[in-house]
Amino acid sequence: MRVPGLIISVVAAGLAGSAFAAGFNFNNIDLGRVVDMGQKLATATAEVPEDREIEIGRGMAAALLGATPLVRDDGVQRYVNRIGMWIAGRTERAGLPWHFGVLDTETVNAFAAPGGYVFVTRGLLRIAGSESDLAGVLSHEIGHVLRRHHLEAIRKQALQGLAIDLVGEAVSRSAHFDATPFIQVGMQIYARGLDRDDEFEADGIGVVLAARGGYEPYGLPRLLLTINQLKPGAADLVLLNATHPPTMERLARLEKLMAGKFEIYEHNPTVAERYLRATRSLPP
Repeated sequence: MRVPGLIISVVAAGLAGSAFAAGFNFNNIDLGRVVDMGQKLATATAEVPEDREIEIGRGMAAALLGATPLVRDDGVQRYVNRIGMWIAGRTERAGLPWHFGVLDTETVNAFAAPGGYVFVTRGLLRIAGSESDLAGVLSHEIGHVLRRHHLEAIRKQALQGLAIDLVGEAVSRSAHFDATPFIQVGMQIYARGLDRDDEFEADGIGVVLAARGGYEPYGLPRLLLTINQLKPGAADLVLLNATHPPTMERLARLEKLMAGKFEIYEHNPTVAERYLRATRSLPP
């Protein structure tokens, strides 16, 4: 299917707001201690081994679920997990304990946490049109995990002196690892978003992983196009738009990346009918 404009010429897709962010106490701050703790946290983040990365991600995922529960539909959850596991199993980090879930909110968004935790929202599933669209956005989030984008964002935020009121002393003790400071700063990342370059990199990884998984690779651009066509000021898009680069800029970059390289995969299946069957039970 071809649609004029951008990748649009080839085609016809994060995270949450202040409810997900741990609050910090800015009263009576010892600025010297803040800088010191930020440096310790940054150093510790750069050296986080995989088992601790998983622990941090588990805590961040628990915080997300504490704010927004999973959709109570086992069929939909199994379906999304099956697709996510298929794609993740074809990456260089296939051995992570990957988990995928659908959050029960009409907000259009998707989230990843270190160590293999990936969520999409019910609102996002509603606007996706096929399994390849879903595979594209799951692949994007998997890309964040592969590149450890959230851990790097935590390190950068700590170096900027924003890691305030953390239980930071535990970070510097090798005998005991306390994931709490990392989780607290990580939740702030969901509120403000990752770096633009991280999002662009995840887009590029997303189309590659989708094609590697056997899907028609234009699902992510198609979903981004769908998002761009929605009412810009809609409440369901506020957080997505605040934490991601403009969709048309993402599409333009994907067009440049994909030009002349993915046509061979254009006829990979979109499995639209299977997607519609699997998601029709979602609550209104």
